[in-house]
Amino acid sequence: MPQIALVDDDRNILTSVQMALEAEGFEVRVYPDGEEALRELAPRPADLAVLDIKMPRLNGMELLQRLRQNAPTANMPVIFLTSKDEEIDEIMGLRMGADDYIKKPFSQRLLVERIRSLLRREFARQQPAGGDPNAMMVRGEMTLDSARHTCTWKGKPVELTVTEFLLVKALAQRPGHVKNRDQLMDAAYGESIYVDDRTIDSHIKRLRKKFKDVDPEFSQIETLYGVGYRYKE
Repeated sequence: MPQIALVDDDRNILTSVQMALEAEGFEVRVYPDGEEALRELAPRPADLAVLDIKMPRLNGMELLQRLRQNAPTANMPVIFLTSKDEEIDEIMGLRMGADDYIKKPFSQRLLVERIRSLLRREFARQQPAGGDPNAMMVRGEMTLDSARHTCTWKGKPVELTVTEFLLVKALAQRPGHVKNRDQLMDAAYGESIYVDDRTIDSHIKRLRKKFKDVDPEFSQIETLYGVGYRYKE
């Protein structure tokens, strides 16, 4: 039974979403603020966390930052809940390592589908290689191991979220070929989940930053303005 952490200071949302998720077979841990969530999740992560951004004491972005700095929760999938007027927060959250976001008011069915999508990817990431030769991809200085969800550049590890890993894998599968945003959305989220162009752009910016943290000269991911992105041959 997948375990979901739900963090929101709105008791009505906590109650209604908890009931909806439990009806779908999830085990739900609810927290009314970020500090309590951090205290409980840091030593004992959930399979996925749904975080509200605007909370007292410790807001969602601060909580995400602390979770990403903590080894047990560093790669825990995270979905942000945002209000309509929080565009900057959405972009910042994605740059900090959130996997997805949903705007309030939101459909509980949409939230359930996005949770399932992220959990499927996380489950696939955790599967052993089993000797599958297709699990390993080498592109010049970059190596991707899909079975272990590891990425290295010039022999140095690059820590990627599930979404980031799927994006760089989609680009690197055919170096030199352009992938438009719709194709990257399908690769990272599946055809049943819609996200807007800004979400993909934010993920790409964060991807570049992570590679540049390892190698300041990294320039393999190119932007073709008005078209999409490609991985240099």
